[in-house]
Amino acid sequence: MADPLSQVIELLRPRAVFSKGISGAGRWAVRYAEFGQPGFAAVTEGRCRLAVDGEEQVVLEEGDFVLLPATPAFTMSGFEPVSPEFIDPKTAPGVATEVRYGRPDGPPDVRQFGGYFSFESPDAAMVVSLLPRMVHVRSVPRLTQLVRLVGEEAERENLGRDLILARLVEILLIEALRAVSLHTSQPGILRGLSDPRIAVALRKMHSDIQRSWTAADLAREAGMSRSSFFERFIRTVGTSPMEYLLGWRIAVAKSLLRSGAISLEEVAGRIGYGSASTFCTAFTRQEGQSPGRFMRTLISAHAKL
Repeated sequence: MADPLSQVIELLRPRAVFSKGISGAGRWAVRYAEFGQPGFAAVTEGRCRLAVDGEEQVVLEEGDFVLLPATPAFTMSGFEPVSPEFIDPKTAPGVATEVRYGRPDGPPDVRQFGGYFSFESPDAAMVVSLLPRMVHVRSVPRLTQLVRLVGEEAERENLGRDLILARLVEILLIEALRAVSLHTSQPGILRGLSDPRIAVALRKMHSDIQRSWTAADLAREAGMSRSSFFERFIRTVGTSPMEYLLGWRIAVAKSLLRSGAISLEEVAGRIGYGSASTFCTAFTRQEGQSPGRFMRTLISAHAKL
């Protein structure tokens, strides 16, 4: 049966962009503006505070890993009060060496390695909305090792570097989301997959996207009444079963359309529509533009590169 989490990561098409070492000592604090791109960090030594807007403040310790799928504004600091230095990640220059905050000399109170990457899929916002705003994982050595591998590979100019980075980031995402899936309380696909009944329905939808599913069909697969299933799905995933299925179908359709080597009729058949016309109607209603216009926009964008 299909693995929905792996399919979500594959559809997002993550690509590594930038990584660096960060350390802090004494009185220090940095305030990052909202970025929108996914960011990550692994604490390799010491501890510090992290306050992400809209989330409870946490203390990061050695071995901790943090992933922010859309990186809202946040503040990272030591434990002594000080006015934070403001940083806009969209305009801040990239640096190859470790960045030091606070006291410039002596051993650091905290050292971490982090950075950000991008989702190449234009449907990223829809898929990211199904993920937690902040993923905080404690004491998973594999994640720290993966972050180090990303950093080491990013510093090289070897053949195959971009492909290796892309695969490492995919693994990093899956490991992080898998580690937190049983503990998240936020509605989304992770919470849905942690619920045995809802997970069955999600896997069925992802395994057989061509089937003409109804909420009653999915409820039967989950072994629940339709009303109980409907309410539980919304509570755990954050959207109704049919809205989720439609969003996933359209996201898959966009991925197929980007290939440019498949007809509208075939796209429609692959995602469960009986004809190109019914698919076009659903796509236009969901996206505000027809599949044809979507493809022409892509072609125009590529021509300008």
